[in-house]
Amino acid sequence: MSTAQADPSVSQAVPAESPSSRHATPPVADPRGRVIFVGTGPGDPDLLTLGAVAAIAEADAVLVDNERMLDIFEHPAVSTADGVEVQTVGTRENGKALAPSARARQVLKAAAEGGRVVRLVLGDPFLDGGVADEAAACVKGGIDFEVVPGVSALTAVPEYAGVALNNAAGTHFVSAMEGRITKTSSSQWASTGTLVVSTRAGMVPEVATAAIGCGRPGEDPVLVTLGGGSTEQSSIVTTLAELARRVAELDVDEDDPVHVMVGPVVEHREDLSWYETKPLFGWRVLVPRTKDQAGPMTARLRSYGAHSEEVPTISVEPPRSPQQMDRAVRGLVEGRFEWVAFTSVNAVKAVREKFEQYGLDARAFSGLKVAAVGQVTAAALQAWGIEPDLVPSLDQSSKGLVAEFPPYDEVLDPINRVFLPRADIATETLSAGLAELGWEVEDVTAYRTVRAAPPPAAVREAIKGGQFDAAVFTSSSTVRNLVGIAGKPHPSTIIAVIGPATAKTCEEHGLRVDVMASKPSVVALADALAGFAAVRRDELVAKGEPVIKPSQRPSRRR
Repeated sequence: MSTAQADPSVSQAVPAESPSSRHATPPVADPRGRVIFVGTGPGDPDLLTLGAVAAIAEADAVLVDNERMLDIFEHPAVSTADGVEVQTVGTRENGKALAPSARARQVLKAAAEGGRVVRLVLGDPFLDGGVADEAAACVKGGIDFEVVPGVSALTAVPEYAGVALNNAAGTHFVSAMEGRITKTSSSQWASTGTLVVSTRAGMVPEVATAAIGCGRPGEDPVLVTLGGGSTEQSSIVTTLAELARRVAELDVDEDDPVHVMVGPVVEHREDLSWYETKPLFGWRVLVPRTKDQAGPMTARLRSYGAHSEEVPTISVEPPRSPQQMDRAVRGLVEGRFEWVAFTSVNAVKAVREKFEQYGLDARAFSGLKVAAVGQVTAAALQAWGIEPDLVPSLDQSSKGLVAEFPPYDEVLDPINRVFLPRADIATETLSAGLAELGWEVEDVTAYRTVRAAPPPAAVREAIKGGQFDAAVFTSSSTVRNLVGIAGKPHPSTIIAVIGPATAKTCEEHGLRVDVMASKPSVVALADALAGFAAVRRDELVAKGEPVIKPSQRPSRRR
């Protein structure tokens, strides 16, 4: 074996390490914050980009302009890390907008503490959001920043309002959220076919004056859209000469964002209006379920244009005596069961929490067969890493699960026991059905359901006063508990139910049922309500009556 000769020049160039330097602790760098300016689109959470969702999930702090932007966090795809606080930096305590310099100071203060600061901005950060001053402050303060572009409100809101921007005469876009509109900056407004101005309500008179001053006729048709891209979007058609007066008559704050669209294309808006004509557009829908249970339904309702408000009617608590669950989980690990049947998301959650107490995970289900009563429960199992062996294909209920559950076969099934974790008030349908199939059922109370605390007084008044357009009930218990903690919905409120049993409970409480789902699914229930609203709208149009929401109609007896 040959050995390499040492190069004397190299050995002389590298000083020998001293014992102290060999064990020295490297210096700790000061925490350096990073600001990510994230565009959220014009107001519809469905327009968030994948980059926006990822940035929010990895944030150490989240800053928003105003409380209206908090609706973003209701979207099922959006989540923050535990303990992350969402702060409002765009408004003062009195609700007035902060100056860009004041917003920049708050952003720097958050970034000075280190970590990733996500600054959420309506529309696109640099095009719509006016955050250039905040980004410049980061540079001056030695803070790194990056930008996640978003769907621009300048182009998205006209499309949400039904205005086609591909006309041959061209379109001129103006973002005028801050400062004044000068004669120089508006000099090109007269030569363009369509003018789109993104501004604040308080600046609309200035926009109208500048447009007429540069040569546009006062008879030019104008569409003004407020709350663009949200379920609270509203639009009015007027003329350039009447623009300032019409906006002044509206109940809006001077800092509210508005989009002003001027030009002949506005005249075709009625034919192309697709968003504000959704069947449930602008409806305020009461959902008597907790947020984690109502996710698929509220997402579906939002796709039809509705704004949902969840009101918890039950509170889930551990069983009074945990010994029964302890024995069942121990038996599961020891191989005492052939099947585990889950009847709800809460049952999955209760078993998972018990597993975590013992330091167990989904691997303990190896060799077991798992059944779920429906797709929502199956999704909760899949999120835990468990793929169910049986989910009813038709009737997703306890009765449907029994109908598709295999009978016990003493030749094929080495064990005849089924672990059934359920609520303390659950019916005996599944347990009795499995017993008839030859299975020995270990029916265990995994959690208790108790009536939730009453909602705030404003919500109770809205329920009884007819301020909700519809209420959707997914079980008999939600009917009983809502009436118990908040009172009966107003007679003008449309009542939608998931099935016959829930409908019967509604009738027992004096509520007339208007809508029933075609199958026991929360998504099917949302679809049924939208179908009802579409038929109602068509009937009103056929009669020549205005299409108004149920909450706007005179009350009627049930």
